[in-house]
Order: sequence, then C-alpha cells, then structure tokens
Amino acid sequence: MTVLTAIGLMSGTSLDGIDAAVLRTDGESVVERGPAHFVPYGRDLKIFVRRAIKAALEGRDGAADIGKAAGEVTQAHVIAVAELLEKSGLKRTAIDVIGFHGQTILHRPRRTPESVGRTWQIGDGKTLAEETKIDVVSDFRSADIAEGGEGAPFAPPYHAALVRALGRAHAVGVINLGGVANVTYVPREGGDLDLIAFDCGPGNGLVDQWMELKTGEPMDVDGALAKSGQVHSDILRLMLLNPYIRRKPPKSLDRYDFKLDPALALSAADGAATLTAFTAACLRASLAQLPEEPAEWIVAGGGRRNPAMMEALSKALGGAVVSAEAVGWRGDELEAECFGYLAVRSLRKIPISFPRTTRVPRPLRGGVFHRAPV
Repeated sequence: MTVLTAIGLMSGTSLDGIDAAVLRTDGESVVERGPAHFVPYGRDLKIFVRRAIKAALEGRDGAADIGKAAGEVTQAHVIAVAELLEKSGLKRTAIDVIGFHGQTILHRPRRTPESVGRTWQIGDGKTLAEETKIDVVSDFRSADIAEGGEGAPFAPPYHAALVRALGRAHAVGVINLGGVANVTYVPREGGDLDLIAFDCGPGNGLVDQWMELKTGEPMDVDGALAKSGQVHSDILRLMLLNPYIRRKPPKSLDRYDFKLDPALALSAADGAATLTAFTAACLRASLAQLPEEPAEWIVAGGGRRNPAMMEALSKALGGAVVSAEAVGWRGDELEAECFGYLAVRSLRKIPISFPRTTRVPRPLRGGVFHRAPV
C-alpha cells in the first residue's frame, strides 16, 4: 500500500495554539510518527478568534470579526508549517499533503430530524495550499453534517489504528481531554464499523473558564487549585441532571454547551474541585453507553497533565487509567497526527466517519482537496 507523508494541523477550542505533526501513513495503519512543533496563539489572535466565536454564537455570520479571524488563523498555520519544516530539516517537496482542521468557532449538530446541523471551522485551505506550496485537505466535518451526522468526533479511526498497533487483548477506551471530553471505544476485535465514539461532556473547558473568571489564569496548573478545594456533591448532582448526559450516542458538543452557573457561588478552590469532578463524572456516566467497560483507558489532550483530573478519572472509572505517553503515544500531538491521517484517508477515498461514531447513515468520506500551485 502506498505510504504518504502528511503534516497534520490542529488548533483546538482551548485556543492555546497550533499543533503540527508529521506522519507517514497509508491511512489505515500508522507507519511512522515524525517531527512535531507547537506554535502558541498570540494575545491578539486569541482576541480575534474569541470575537469570531461571539459573532458566530450570535448568528452574525457576515461579521467583519469572523473574516479577520479567518485570515489571521490561516496565516498562523502558514507560519506553523514553515517552522515545522525548518525545525525538522524537511523539504517542502517531502510532504505529500497537509491535513488542515481549522479553528472551530461554532458546532451545532442536528438535534431533531427536522433541524439542520452546522459546524464551522475558519481558515482557508486554498490559501494555505498557495502559501505553503503543498496540497491541502481541509473542511473534514461538513460532509458528515450534511448527511445528518454529528460532525464529531473524528479521531476514532486514528485512535483505533494506534490501539490495534498495541496488540491489546481487551477493549480499550481512549479519552481526549481538550475543551470537550470525548471517548473512543475500541473493542477487542472488529473494524472501524465496530467503533463507538462520542463527546461525554466538558473536558478542560469549564475549569479553564472558571480559572479565568476567578483568578485571571488560563488554567489550573497541575490541578493545584482543585486539590486545595472540596467537591460540593449537591452542585455535582445538579450539573449531572443536564439532559445531554443521558442522551444516547453518537452525540457531540460545542465547548460552550455547559455553563458555570451552578458553581458560581462557590469559592475559587471549591469550584475548581467540583468542576474537575464533574468532568470525571460525565466520563463515568458514559460507561452506560458502552457494550463493556474497557480494561484500560488511555488519556490524551491537555487534561492528562492535570494530576487532579487524572486522579478523579482513576476514581471514577474501572480499569487502568494511563497517559498517552505511558503507551508510547504523543498526547499533545495526537489530534494533529489524526488530521494528517485523515487527509491521507481522504486522498485514498477511505471513509473518515461512521454510523456509531457520528451517526451518519453509512461510512462516509470527507475533506475538501486544494491543489498547490506548481
């Protein structure tokens, strides 16, 4: 099978910056993970993107703030590719394709058979191809939404490829703790059609919002504030009444679907502790949606660096809870690698979403191809 060299680009809802990673793959198995690079979002870019998110949430689709953010996001990704190539000593001609996720500013999947879903990732794949002179695949989610899918999560086939390479004899759950927490259930045997995946609830999103509101800091570093506080079980029970938690998967979330309101009267420390516990409780609730409880949970995303969060997960979940690094994965670059992998699948016309991962009626291809200028 033809192996291609891809660069995957991912900028998540935490707005911390751009992860860029090189991956050699045939789009089915993972052949080799290459160099990676991170470019933080500057203060101005964060402001532009937050303004774009606000405009999108308010239905102001034509707002100048969205156009400005889209241009700045695209240029930031052009820089990320250039810096990755320079850092790794790779020539542009060594890269077959870039998988460009873009920056999500709105995610509203269909909630009823009569409604129309929508997902919006800003960033111009055509401009990225012109500027980098490398072919680009972008807009991975729109085809899924158009077919009635949730438009997320899209990492399951990549998670499955990584898990299968480990050769486990038991079911494995892969948790990504970004702004939103999602889980991929990889059964002991079977193919992509047997994967189950869905967003469980908030990941780091609520805790990060809490920290910014109460302390002015962007995150609870090392879970220090949560560790110093007490979990308020009454608030936790109230938050667990959210109807999303009881919905059957496949299902997906926007980072802003869960609110801080129930915790606002708590102290900074108790709020951090309670919101951390809430993320773990949402993941615990997800077990009811799986055919069996995984014997092992592998945690990727920024939340794995939070000892308070990892401790809460270990208490909430049966089976071993380990970081991505413990099994030889790169927890920070996993999503970037994923979109390089999906770009290759798109080129090879292999499905990237499935009925039990996004609710599409059949395995579905996706992504929009942009040819680089010669």
